[in-house]
Amino acid sequence: MSGPDPSAGSGHPGTFFPWADPFVYNAREHGLVGDGVTNDQPALQALVDTLGAACADDDQPRTIYCPSGRYSIRDAATAWRSGISLIGAGRSATRFLLANPGDRTACTPLAWFTIERHGASRKRHIADCTFACFEIDGSGVELEEYAPYSKGLGLQYVLRGTFRDLYIHDVPSTGFGCDFLQDTLVENVLTVHCGRLDPGESMGGAGIGIGLGGWGTIERCTISACTAVDNGTNGIFVELQDAHWAPTRGIRIVGCHTEGNRFGISDWGADGLVVSGCTMLANRQAGYDVSALGPSGVAGRGGVVTGCVIEDNITDGVAIGNTPGPYTFAANRISRNGRYGYWQHNLDSGRQAVAADVIIDGNEFWGNGLDGITVDSPLVDPTVTSNRFRNNGRRCEHEYDGAGENVSYTPLSVVDTAADWRPNGHKGKCVTVADQEALVVGNSRTELKLAPRHPGSPTAWADGPPPSGTRYRLPGAPGVRAGIRLAADTESATICGNRAWDSQPDKTQTHGLVITDSGDCHAGFVHDNDLLGNAEGTSRFDTVPSEGCWYQNPGLDDSGRPGSPPAPEKGPRDESPDP
Repeated sequence: MSGPDPSAGSGHPGTFFPWADPFVYNAREHGLVGDGVTNDQPALQALVDTLGAACADDDQPRTIYCPSGRYSIRDAATAWRSGISLIGAGRSATRFLLANPGDRTACTPLAWFTIERHGASRKRHIADCTFACFEIDGSGVELEEYAPYSKGLGLQYVLRGTFRDLYIHDVPSTGFGCDFLQDTLVENVLTVHCGRLDPGESMGGAGIGIGLGGWGTIERCTISACTAVDNGTNGIFVELQDAHWAPTRGIRIVGCHTEGNRFGISDWGADGLVVSGCTMLANRQAGYDVSALGPSGVAGRGGVVTGCVIEDNITDGVAIGNTPGPYTFAANRISRNGRYGYWQHNLDSGRQAVAADVIIDGNEFWGNGLDGITVDSPLVDPTVTSNRFRNNGRRCEHEYDGAGENVSYTPLSVVDTAADWRPNGHKGKCVTVADQEALVVGNSRTELKLAPRHPGSPTAWADGPPPSGTRYRLPGAPGVRAGIRLAADTESATICGNRAWDSQPDKTQTHGLVITDSGDCHAGFVHDNDLLGNAEGTSRFDTVPSEGCWYQNPGLDDSGRPGSPPAPEKGPRDESPDP
């Protein structure tokens, strides 16, 4: 194809584009066919190269407009150029169909510009590019093995970029996988079933994944009104790319929805990430994750999560670890998660950090499978104030096994007509059938509802549903299921103004506050907490709190300090230590 004359504009832009502009180029007039059969990748690459060279010459950005159609992009990725935008006629109207029938090793993102392949850097970046109003369908790409570069969009070092109104789905790796975005907006991007070839623990495989640190300590990027459903790892994540770089500030995730992913939203190395007004629902491992799982092994710190609904996640609502702190969770609803509402922990593979200045304020914790808050790694100067812990400990059913004519299996359920379980009493448990295991997302009196084996999978079973009548086993429940459970050293905590109770006729939350034999509460300032109304008592101290100031906690002693208590009990306690 002969290249267009950039000085000639689009020829007849008004014919196909809603407004005339000499720097808007109709793709149909420059070699792209859009019939779903012709390979449009060579024509697109030629047009990008020609317009990119013209932009480099006169510093005037240009736009490629792709009218409605099905544009086949086969066997090669399109190397992008600075100043070139790609605009379609709308989601599902303009569709880019990625495929690699000629080379099963070829990654075929619609557009890429990377450090490894193109020498991307701060000095060699792409600027002033907009990608908007089209669909990327990656279902035609098959690979011999998983490759993290097999993305929908894979750009690095972008300045003043805009990504808006995109629908990206069924991509082998991350749908929107762009790194080092300065002064950039990512808005109304829908990613569905990306990371479909991710075996479960690989890099990438997310809906939206943004690498941080290339521009320095501040990268101004906003992710707004995006939706990520059934993606292999994260719905949305940000991650520091190099352990030697300082964690990056300036990132905001606002008004987004994540559902059915492994993690909903993850902070793997930002500093001061702001997450506001988001919904994180029914994700497999955690709704919100802070950890060292990213390539740098550096967890996020300084983040603020506020005004979010974090609900029905199969394991934990919030999982935070490997961070030195601080971190703030305020005014969120954290409910009906399969295990903990909030889990403080350290992954073995990351920094064994003592987290300082964690703030948990004004949140609602209710209906979670075990504890509202569990602390399994050390904290210094945490603040837990004005939260409500209600009706947690829903995973209360005893161990159970069944077999025979009453038992049957479907791809996503176990049915036992002889059972009489408390609804959701097995939520979050693992059911074992022969050598297969599946996660329970909820239950009725006779049916266990199961999580898909992987995000987007149609079944919970690795080897298909077991034959009817096969014996299954469910584990029991822990005897302590509290509003707040401290199972690690907690130093100088402020715990005040909280209420922890159970309003159900058949209570499941056993205690308001528990300190286990592996935990401690040293020099705490604990006051004005209402811990009355739980199944077994206000508190249980297997390790007696030391020093500090305790007062006006209904159901606990009002002496003002723990003092010298009697020997701790292993059973429930309704009184604080004697002064």
